[in-house]
Amino acid sequence: MKVFLFRHGAVQAKQGKIFLGRTDLPLSAAGRDQAEAWKAYFAENLPGRVAASPLCRASEFARIIAADRAKEVMIYPALSEIDLGEWDGRPMAEVRANDPASWQARGKDFAGFRPPGGESFTDLQQRVIPAFEALTAEDDTDLLLVGHAGVNRVILCHLLGMPLANLFRIVQHPGSLNRIEKKNDHWRIDAMNIRSCHEQSL
Repeated sequence: MKVFLFRHGAVQAKQGKIFLGRTDLPLSAAGRDQAEAWKAYFAENLPGRVAASPLCRASEFARIIAADRAKEVMIYPALSEIDLGEWDGRPMAEVRANDPASWQARGKDFAGFRPPGGESFTDLQQRVIPAFEALTAEDDTDLLLVGHAGVNRVILCHLLGMPLANLFRIVQHPGSLNRIEKKNDHWRIDAMNIRSCHEQSL
């Protein structure tokens, strides 16, 4: 069984870096181009199942790739991006300036820190991994799954046996693909963070 784990494509965001969790931003034109490039790549070999987070940037990305099978895209609320609470949608520079103590606490404990009203990455992993395991256990048909940077990182950390404290060592560009294989109940990560073919050659 193969899992093609995507991060959704580029989004229509504000200028500068923001905390992007549950804020439901749509794909940008560049994000739709990334999806179209992957649609062409999978034209003759689309996996038998396609699933996505319910956030529109992920579900739209999946539906573009799935093309005429878009109605068959399965939506899993448990695969939504991390809930960043009061920080969600705010510029990182603003949060750092207005709440330096919390910013420092986050840097000291990436796995356990919770923004006000939000989730930690530990919380996220405890939500995502059971959903991922159920999805990959119910059927051995190949799966194309569109998630988010945080969601994908906690999945990859889990499969690698890697501490969540190191999750930001895993790069997940918008529109990138991770290839994962399950054989004899053992997981193997074949490749991570592959860019779409219109950005670089596969």
